[in-house]
Amino acid sequence: MTSSPLSLPSGVVLHAGSGGLERLSIDTPACTGEIYLHGAHLTAWQPRGAAPVIWMSGCSQFEPGRPIRGGIPICFPWFGPHPSNPGAPPHGFARLAPWTLDRVDRAADDAVTVTLSLRNAAGHDDLWPHRCVLTYTARFGRELALELAVHNVDAIACPVQEALHTYFAVGDIRQVAIEGLAGATYVDKLRGGERCVQGAAPIRFTGETDRPYLGTEAATTIVDEAWQRRIVIEKQESRTTVVWNPWIAKARAMPDFGDDEWSSMVCVETANALDDALTLPPGGLHRLGARIRVE
Repeated sequence: MTSSPLSLPSGVVLHAGSGGLERLSIDTPACTGEIYLHGAHLTAWQPRGAAPVIWMSGCSQFEPGRPIRGGIPICFPWFGPHPSNPGAPPHGFARLAPWTLDRVDRAADDAVTVTLSLRNAAGHDDLWPHRCVLTYTARFGRELALELAVHNVDAIACPVQEALHTYFAVGDIRQVAIEGLAGATYVDKLRGGERCVQGAAPIRFTGETDRPYLGTEAATTIVDEAWQRRIVIEKQESRTTVVWNPWIAKARAMPDFGDDEWSSMVCVETANALDDALTLPPGGLHRLGARIRVE
């Protein structure tokens, strides 16, 4: 049984998905897609006639209190480990929480807009003692448009790190290039956090890669040579782009990641993290956005 009293448009169904978690499934002439209420976690988007764009691990655990592996996790209000509590969940609590489904609309062009919300940090005062309202909007059409709005409803300023931690499906990571980050400074997490500058050549992958690129608002393009396509990611109010692939050893070390799945994915994340972390004043509102299309 589902809990939503909303009247859903044609082509949209709310039902039990993997692990019995509630999932909204979309099937229109424009695209197919999925988004879970658990973590407001988008797990699929595929323009009609195109190959899948969003990657999911076949080993993902769909359980309350656990993150889903793949898709588009929402990282909030910290990125990576908690700054002072190593026992806190990595990437924050938003991706582990049940979100409320507020609205679903279908437009004349068959795009479906889904709006979900998560209200304040109830139950997380020991980790992040602030009150916020999060509103997540995902528009499924020939393009995928995402927006995470964070409204500080507290009387004090609050620090925020955030990311739309998008996993993209590719034909073969060894035949992938990332364009758009030339000249940007990045933190190389595999070299102890060393600061480096990206050269003029596109990013190529020959091993594990974990790089937050700082101070960049540029659009990026995944050049997927194996599948002969380009995936363009434009972003709004984001100054960090994270590029990640676990490669062989790390993939084998993760229980919710298939040993050989590393070759079929790449993360290009729209974020504000590290040097680009935000401070929202009382009453402040910030909107993090991404628009994804396939060429």
